[in-house]
Amino acid sequence: MSSQPTGSWLTQDAYDRLTAELAELEGPRRTEIAERIAAARDEGDLKENGGYHAAREEQGKNEARIAELTHLLKNAVVGETPKDDGVVEPGMVVKISMAGKERTFLLGNREIADDGEDLEVFSTESPLGSAINGTKVGESIDYEAPNGRSLKIEIISAKPYRA
Repeated sequence: MSSQPTGSWLTQDAYDRLTAELAELEGPRRTEIAERIAAARDEGDLKENGGYHAAREEQGKNEARIAELTHLLKNAVVGETPKDDGVVEPGMVVKISMAGKERTFLLGNREIADDGEDLEVFSTESPLGSAINGTKVGESIDYEAPNGRSLKIEIISAKPYRA
């Protein structure tokens, strides 16, 4: 098994992108929402004020995303894109054969992948991610699924993720 540091592994690009998003949410976005709430409040009766309630809901979502990003970035392990050496580690797109089916996914954090990309993501803390982290292409392992079933997993390929 690999001795990866704890925390979510992010590429430098992902870390920079998320830091910029956090700055936008904490600054201009937070101010804009507060101004919309104040303007809606000035309209009078808040019970029937759809604009006020929508702005408050948006404020809640914004604050939740700020909290999520703050936690993620505080605990992130920032690293370069891994080497193309066939070792399964964070930042790799992995293809496995499990229970007669092939699956392809990114090992790491969902924030690494582009939003438009339909790529499944498993963290190294997930049962599957922790089981295969550190294995090599061509290896097979016995994996105990969360439901208690024992499955054989074969590592077919492991390539660095390219955004």
